[in-house]
Amino acid sequence: MKVSTIIRSAVMAGLAGGAMLAAVGQASAADRITLNVASAYPGNLPQLGTLGRDMTKRINAVTGGSIRAKFFEPKALVPPAEMFDAISSGALDAAWSTPGYWYGKEKALALFASVPFGPQAGEYLAWMYFGGGQDMMQKIYAKYNIHSLICGVIAPEASGWFRKEINSVEDLKGLKMRFFGLGAKVMEKMGVSTQLLHASDIYPALERGAIDATEFSMPAIDLKLGFYQVAKHYYFPGWHQQSTLFDLMISKKKWDAMDETQHAQIEAVCGDNIRHGLAEGEAIQVAALKELQSKGVHIHRWPQEILDKLEAAWNEVVAEHNAEDATFKEAWDSYSSFRENYKIWKDLGYL
Repeated sequence: MKVSTIIRSAVMAGLAGGAMLAAVGQASAADRITLNVASAYPGNLPQLGTLGRDMTKRINAVTGGSIRAKFFEPKALVPPAEMFDAISSGALDAAWSTPGYWYGKEKALALFASVPFGPQAGEYLAWMYFGGGQDMMQKIYAKYNIHSLICGVIAPEASGWFRKEINSVEDLKGLKMRFFGLGAKVMEKMGVSTQLLHASDIYPALERGAIDATEFSMPAIDLKLGFYQVAKHYYFPGWHQQSTLFDLMISKKKWDAMDETQHAQIEAVCGDNIRHGLAEGEAIQVAALKELQSKGVHIHRWPQEILDKLEAAWNEVVAEHNAEDATFKEAWDSYSSFRENYKIWKDLGYL
């Protein structure tokens, strides 16, 4: 065979091989899952936003590109308040949020976000993973064609920013306050008018006087949002959110299109996100508190008598919700039974 013939044959073989590789590449691209993730929080907001943003990056890395997840800032795809309905209808792939935002859809979902006078992260996660909490949450979401994975947890929050010092529950009456979740129902029993505002809407409302006070999150996050510029009295502990869970909501159609390996990969990323969020949250508060103090913020701890009255009001809220909503009662019974049984270990095992 002539040299020219050999070269020509090699070139043709190379072209054929290249065409086959291109076809394989195109097939792989066609098989990729696109996951557009709307966020309830700005991507640069410590923990609340960064955990969601970084989660999408890790999904891309861990799946080797078989899932292409993209993080979208609040309102880029849909307003945060509309994410639930958009995922339910299949118009939106996924969202980074917390179940507590969907109290208006299902009251019980708030129990899978944070519970007033509730557990710290270890106990909370124990109930979710080994006490039936996650299965119950999934059952509720499934009614709306949503698959949800707990994908983050943060340390205790503060319980609020106030323009004036609060010395008694009487000082709370008549205030307009941004408040989250089931804690808002407690504050309403204290005579506070509450509303749920998303992160970017809180400071403007506080600055122009549309609200008198706000709670949002922990010191490192609140510092970033600048509440100290308007209100100087900062209260602890966060009786309403001793720990807070966040989830990745995915359209059931999108979830079902993934294979078992992709499911396991996303679940692994969420598990790592929980570890990262809890450790980081505990690590970054000291510097934030010091900086807030340097800016003239007065840090207070609620007196026990006020905490007792808040807890009594919470017990009333629970009784009312149990009487009104069978799904809430089912979730509450599971949660409270687990905590009652857990108490023997908590009392023996911890200082």
